[in-house]
Amino acid sequence: MERTRIFRNSQIIILGLCISAATIVSTLILSKSLMQIKKFTNEVITVTGSAEKKILSDYSVWKVSFSRRAHELTKAFSSLNTDLLRVKTYLLGRGCTEQEIMISQVNTEIIFKRNRRGYSTNKIEGYSLSQTIEIRSWNVQKVMDISRSSTELINEGIEIISNPPEFFYTKLSELKLEMLAQATLDAKDRAEKMIQTTGNKIGKMRSAEMGVFQITPVNSYDVSSWGMNDTSSLEKKVNAVIHAEFGIEE
Repeated sequence: MERTRIFRNSQIIILGLCISAATIVSTLILSKSLMQIKKFTNEVITVTGSAEKKILSDYSVWKVSFSRRAHELTKAFSSLNTDLLRVKTYLLGRGCTEQEIMISQVNTEIIFKRNRRGYSTNKIEGYSLSQTIEIRSWNVQKVMDISRSSTELINEGIEIISNPPEFFYTKLSELKLEMLAQATLDAKDRAEKMIQTTGNKIGKMRSAEMGVFQITPVNSYDVSSWGMNDTSSLEKKVNAVIHAEFGIEE
């Protein structure tokens, strides 16, 4: 009986020693792993890469409006319709197609008489009618030329207002992917140059964050935290930025 008790106590002691040893070994392994993870996390370099490219707009939108005023609504509408035909003939004669010409509805404004104090009365003095023609074309140079010469219509007695043409680049999605790749390569190149004197090497990229795209006129250096999208210039400059984090290897 005594031997059985001693044997059981010995088993308990041995089991306790085994558990303690396993705990110590596990702690050492875990500590080493944590040190490696900490080392992996801390030894990084953060850089900003950029890419720039000049592009030429491939699509344009231009709006021109004209108006007529008369005491009678029918007379104002008749004069406006005559102007519409003359403006459309002018555009077709300079290379625009029917498909490129978008004609808006007529906008009508009632003009009320004013009293001696300058306040409007309920008496109708006349009507002011206006209409807009929008040109949408892939021939951006043609639109630019027509917008510049359209003031010739003023000499024909047509009251026109020509808005500045808008220029767009329709392949921007594909361009963004290309420039992001270039910006990433630029970020890696900068990281390598920054640590080349330390004897270390650049490891894998840990993270990357895309910055905003800046689309500006060629000679402009304006930027915005929300990104810029210039539509005023035929020639544009696109700038892409990426913030990347690379590991450092010994």
